[in-house]
Amino acid sequence: MPIRQIAVGHPHEATRPDVLKAALAEFISTLIFVFAGEGSGMAFNKLTDNGSTTPAGLIAASIAHAFGLFVGVSVSANISGGHVNPAVTFGAFIGGNITLLRGILYWIGQLLGSTVACLLLKFSTGGLTTSAFSLSSGVSVWNAFVFEIVMTFGLVYTVYATAIDPKKGNLGTIAPSPSVSLWVPSVWTGGAFDGASMNPAVSFGPALVSWTWENHWVYWAGPLIGSAIAALIYDSFFIGYGTHEQLPTADY
Repeated sequence: MPIRQIAVGHPHEATRPDVLKAALAEFISTLIFVFAGEGSGMAFNKLTDNGSTTPAGLIAASIAHAFGLFVGVSVSANISGGHVNPAVTFGAFIGGNITLLRGILYWIGQLLGSTVACLLLKFSTGGLTTSAFSLSSGVSVWNAFVFEIVMTFGLVYTVYATAIDPKKGNLGTIAPSPSVSLWVPSVWTGGAFDGASMNPAVSFGPALVSWTWENHWVYWAGPLIGSAIAALIYDSFFIGYGTHEQLPTADY
């Protein structure tokens, strides 16, 4: 089981230049991602005078997040692995692909990146509110909890298949693309119900800057559980047991 591969890491790891550079890369990438994603939502509110979200607005927000995610992952992939998401980092930790100490530094970088992005947005927009994720009318916390688990499961499972799996082959060079491709329909699916976070850092920055914490736990618990399930399943059945082999080209 991958759970046996979990490693705490050596204290000296926290001072290694390569680890600190990786944490800095996560900070910058998350800042880019959140600034683009949260900024698109604030722009929509500005243009509509805080009007209700429309289908067109949801599509625009999903595309903005997708482009921001693609850039964020791409620019840090060769430095930190391009996690840009505490849930991805947690999934990598559960699968034994990153130590606890390194993961904590990644989390610090990601959460700081999101917070700084929201502070910059608030300042540059003249004090507009960085809207925290919230549940739509008629949606319970347990509805949103399941949504976040399922959507993040799909996201982290995709990351495992295209970036973490040692048998990924040439897929590793296009790892950001499948994640981005899944992000868009996930936002279309869950956006109207709970905002479709799938990323605790994306939820944390706006909540901290606007100091809005209602149901915030959903946007941590759901993604972390979904990522852990994805890591356990993929690592156990497709990596740990070595049961999957690429088919010859002629057999595709």
